[in-house]
Amino acid sequence: MTERTDSNIVHFARLMYLCTMFMNKKDIFFDLDHTIWDFDRNATETLEELYLKYKFEELCGQATPDAFISAYTSNNHRLWGLYHHHKIDKPTLRRLRFEDTFTQLGIDPNLFPWDFEEEYLASCPNKTHLFPHAHETLAYLKERYTLHLISNGFQEACERKLAGSQLSRYFDTITISEIVGINKPDSRIFEHALREGNASKSTSMMIGDNLDADVRGAQNFGMDAVFFNPLAAVVPNDIVHSISDLKDLQALL
Repeated sequence: MTERTDSNIVHFARLMYLCTMFMNKKDIFFDLDHTIWDFDRNATETLEELYLKYKFEELCGQATPDAFISAYTSNNHRLWGLYHHHKIDKPTLRRLRFEDTFTQLGIDPNLFPWDFEEEYLASCPNKTHLFPHAHETLAYLKERYTLHLISNGFQEACERKLAGSQLSRYFDTITISEIVGINKPDSRIFEHALREGNASKSTSMMIGDNLDADVRGAQNFGMDAVFFNPLAAVVPNDIVHSISDLKDLQALL
């Protein structure tokens, strides 16, 4: 058997698996931040506004907030990874993401004004930037499947994001880790969400941007998952399917 034939067989088997993977689904579970609600865009807009208001150009020595936002984004993503696995708690995450950003920029973290953090928390969840085709795709899927949400975000922020962006109407159940007391990728939160949604593992699918929390978390639980990959990151071999645009789901489902 030639290498080309082997490749064709593997490709055909993959296609057959994907057809089976999508054709029997009844319940679709979504992540919120970085999957539907564009966290980075909303956070950037908020940070730009507060950078000017608090005259951070004087502290940071930068007329524009680019370096500050870049450092914050990196630290925030890192700390959320620790939070997913219960290695830090909510107050620590909120404190360190700005303290570590100041330290990274060579600024004494004791100079950080905590009113900035309070205004950030008050403003950012009210932003309404979503990923392209979010409403269109959710409306399409809502007519064909039962939709659910599983978020590792904090309760108050999640509720404001959903209300402000008019997203709640699409989901029959909403599971927020802070309420449940368990974070993705722990299998128990997927089990809880299935139970709340009266859904079956074999006919359910998880869609999210985080390989660890969303995709591998669901796969380790035994549920199919789709990696939402709008930044075109390299897709690891253990990830069965990925999409770059929410609209892709309309072709798959």
